[in-house]
Amino acid sequence: MDPLLELLHQNATIPHADLARMLNLSLDEIASRIDRYEKDQVILGYQAVVDPEKIDADAVTAFIEVSITPERGGGFDRLAERIARFDEVKSCWLMSGGYDLAILVEGNNLREIARFVSERLSTVEGVVSTATRFRLKTYKQNGMLLSQPASAERLPVTP
Repeated sequence: MDPLLELLHQNATIPHADLARMLNLSLDEIASRIDRYEKDQVILGYQAVVDPEKIDADAVTAFIEVSITPERGGGFDRLAERIARFDEVKSCWLMSGGYDLAILVEGNNLREIARFVSERLSTVEGVVSTATRFRLKTYKQNGMLLSQPASAERLPVTP
């Protein structure tokens, strides 16, 4: 991966002047490359990594495994794109293994997730089965540790 993209992926708020200095490039070259990446849709957006427990302790995140029947002429793509358009779906991946899609869903509570699965997702033609798993705690997200590790100090030893 391009070192510029790596740095932006780690922290998109690094000032362009700092990026230029770190990569030994001109400020104009940095701005030009970022602009080109945005226009070519290599960079699709910028997001903050947020600790979910500090903003809404009641929010629920679910990982749902979905088995689907591929469509003639469209394979998995059309159905996956249809499922990905639901507002509740934050991420959607085609997977290898025992199921076809993995989706990340967010809701305000368990009932919302259950309603989404039973009334919207499971009723989509081509969805064969689902298995839902709920996030209990996040330790690391998008490369960022969310909690500080316990102190590494050694406990005192007594004779």
